[in-house]
Formats: sequence, C-alpha cells, structure tokens
Amino acid sequence: MKQVIRNRRVEDDRWATLGLDPEENLKRLPEGAIIVPLAFWKSQRKSLLERRQPLGVWLEPGDEPGEIAADLGHFSIVAVNFPKWGDGRGYSTATLLRRRYGYRGELRAFGDLGRDHVFMLARVGFDSMRLGDRHDPHAALAAFHDFSLRYQGAVDDAVPLFRKRGNAQLM
Repeated sequence: MKQVIRNRRVEDDRWATLGLDPEENLKRLPEGAIIVPLAFWKSQRKSLLERRQPLGVWLEPGDEPGEIAADLGHFSIVAVNFPKWGDGRGYSTATLLRRRYGYRGELRAFGDLGRDHVFMLARVGFDSMRLGDRHDPHAALAAFHDFSLRYQGAVDDAVPLFRKRGNAQLM
C-alpha cells in the first residue's frame, strides 16, 4: 500500500487515485474512497454523488480550480497533480483553493514530488502529500523543519516577516 504524508505524519493511503493511466477503464469504479480527474467529475457528477462513498477530485496543472468552487462541499479531498519535477503551477492552485475559494478540507499534492517540495507545499496549504515512488516519506518529514523563519506570508502564515519585526511572533 502506498503511503502519504498527512498532517505531518506518514500513514497508509486509503484513497484510490483513478484516471492516471489513460488506458484505465473508469466504467466500473472500485468500492471505497476514490479521487477522480476533473473531467470525469464533470461528466459523471450525478452518478458519483449517488455512490455515497468518500469522494475526491484531482486537478492537472492547467485546470482552473474555479471550475470546482461550487462543488467543494462534495469532496472529502481535493488533489493536485505535479506531473513533472519542475512544474510549480500546483502551488498556485492550492493557494487559490485555500484563499479565494475557502476550501478547508484535505488538500493533497501528488506526482513527481520529493523532500525538496515538502516545506513549500505545506506553506501554500497542502496538508497531504504523496511523494514520487523513489522518495521515502519518512525521511521527507524532516523537511518541515528546514527553515526556522519564513520571509513571505503564505497560506500557513499570512503575516510576512517584516511585519513581525520587534514582535514576539519571531520565535
């Protein structure tokens, strides 16, 4: 079973992420918690809601998060795919979901991710991460402590460092 970092702990992944393989047959869905691609959600919304099982949707880097804004209440999880190591568009997607659309549920990053991404993924609002197969999630936990101060404001702390100057918040 794959493992994820969730709320800064490693645990088994209970979610089946569907539609990653273009040849995958999505006509017969597995039982249990599933995460489906945005296009599948849009075409099968009614039947997915009738399943009455934990449901999530995943977005590609070019997908507009506003397309699911009205439906966020239906999802136990929203996932964002990072298909290539250097593609950072998912960071913006997370920020929009948290700040503009007010999503408070589980937000997962998955794809070609490693330890180097973990700290910044958390900063923009991801609370769940499934790293690439070649990365050890247990070793990646140390990344949460790589930096003691953060200069910019972000989803996890909106106040930039210069606004905290002379304030006890620096500690």
